Amino acid sequence: MNVMRWLPGLASLRDYEAGWLRHDVMAGLVLITMLVPVGIAYAVASGLPGVYGLYATVIPLLAYAVFGPSRILVLGPDSSLAPIILAVVLAHSGGEPMRAVMLAGAMAVVSGLICILAGVLKLGFITELLSKPIRYGYMNGIAVTVLISQLPKFLGFSIDADGPLGGLWEIGSKIAVGEINWTAFAIGAATLAVILLLRGNKRLPGVLIAVVGATVATAVLDLDSKGVAVLGSLPQGLPTPSFPWIGPADLGPVLIGGAAVALVSFADTSVLSRAYAARLGRPVDPNQEMVGLGAANLAAGFFQGFPISSSSSRTPVAEASGAKTQLTGVVGALGVAVLLVGAPDLLKDLPTPALAAVVIASAIGLIEVADLRRIWRIQRWEFWLSILCLVGVAALGAVPGIGLAIVIAIIEFLWDGWRPHSAVLGRAEGVPGYHDVTRYPDAKLVPGLVVFRWDAPLFFANAEFFEDRVLAAVAASPTRVRRVVVAAEPVTSVDVTAADGLAELDDRLRKSGIQLCFAELKDPVKDKLRRFGLYDRFGDDAFFPTVETAVNAYRQTAE
Repeated sequence: MNVMRWLPGLASLRDYEAGWLRHDVMAGLVLITMLVPVGIAYAVASGLPGVYGLYATVIPLLAYAVFGPSRILVLGPDSSLAPIILAVVLAHSGGEPMRAVMLAGAMAVVSGLICILAGVLKLGFITELLSKPIRYGYMNGIAVTVLISQLPKFLGFSIDADGPLGGLWEIGSKIAVGEINWTAFAIGAATLAVILLLRGNKRLPGVLIAVVGATVATAVLDLDSKGVAVLGSLPQGLPTPSFPWIGPADLGPVLIGGAAVALVSFADTSVLSRAYAARLGRPVDPNQEMVGLGAANLAAGFFQGFPISSSSSRTPVAEASGAKTQLTGVVGALGVAVLLVGAPDLLKDLPTPALAAVVIASAIGLIEVADLRRIWRIQRWEFWLSILCLVGVAALGAVPGIGLAIVIAIIEFLWDGWRPHSAVLGRAEGVPGYHDVTRYPDAKLVPGLVVFRWDAPLFFANAEFFEDRVLAAVAASPTRVRRVVVAAEPVTSVDVTAADGLAELDDRLRKSGIQLCFAELKDPVKDKLRRFGLYDRFGDDAFFPTVETAVNAYRQTAE
């Protein structure tokens, strides 16, 4: 067994070029300017003390540098995971910070184990089960949830409501009675404005400038005395190994939350890793990506961190700064570690409204509008599917919302195969082959023959519908039918229920003197029919390589 296959980060050192070192170190130093404020902000957004965002930054970056296959992907706390973590933490921590840390750490362990198991079992394809409209709906719902959760900190008050809708109602009520802390709002609004104005600028780190400016202003103007909440001193030192123990009552929510985190984080990571692999001209290994993400989450859970994912905001910073390999992340992690050990009071005056602004800016970046407009133009039912998913997440919360997204994805998948397109085929003048008579009304039918095309696999959900459509085609024939030929090239599989349905259909057709035949049926599907005993039932003469040969064979018997 090749151990280095599972340690692509270490394996990449064999090909490391000396000229890359300067680029990786400089990119790592630039990356630190984002890792610190963003890590703290997402910890607070997840219902945890800010320092744990730094713990969830340092250790996962080191773990991914060893196990992750991507050259420059940056992992850490993420806004898309914050509502999922917050939902579990708020409901089960009882307001105790250390209990919240344990719950979040346990979710990271669950997420890590799921990702590693999925990677080892080569299940990297599972995120492809969520269609683009559903992903957009879910992420837009997450963005709305994040915005609602951060508005109270942004406006300088607190709320006790459960769920996004309840939170929005209480926020509106407090605004109506004038409970806004205008000083806190001014700090938050100024921070948000700077971040948004400098977004996309590769030379000016907008988040760093905004956060440093807010911190300096708070310290110089003594805004703490005016009701503006601040971060306070961070504990000095690095995180120590600690297993996140939880009680039996918390096991269910943590398992569900951890599974939700695993799905969301890997969906984000797989998309981002594909994008950067394409830019670098490197292959993508989704299964090893799962292992790398899982290892990073496990490391976070065992070192007082919380669930993490890839970052669509920090990775571009690393790339723009010249990152060549994961050494960039290692330098960034070591820089944050130096801050924790040597200067824990550096950010004690960092105002909470500024942290809320960092998270709000990230949430705004999650919102997808342009592509939804395109979907509205080309397929409106998928647009409304996306909106339904958005409303579900915003109304129910992140954890139930992802469950709803999965259910919708399954229903969407089944619907496409449940009621697929089918057609009666005829010979159209001047067009080679046989075609749908509804598209070619002048197409000629062969007297006594129905050529029926079925555009889907045959399985339990559509077996009865297939039988109904075949019988309807027979009933609609202008001449007495003697043979039905199923143009079966689109049929990629047959299950037991559908096989039994084929036998029942054959019985009904035989009673009416009609033979059931197949054209262009794939060999793997024929093999299934043999196992089901249907191939022998129909006989070799009932299977034709093309529709044309099936029609010619019928003409010969009919003459």
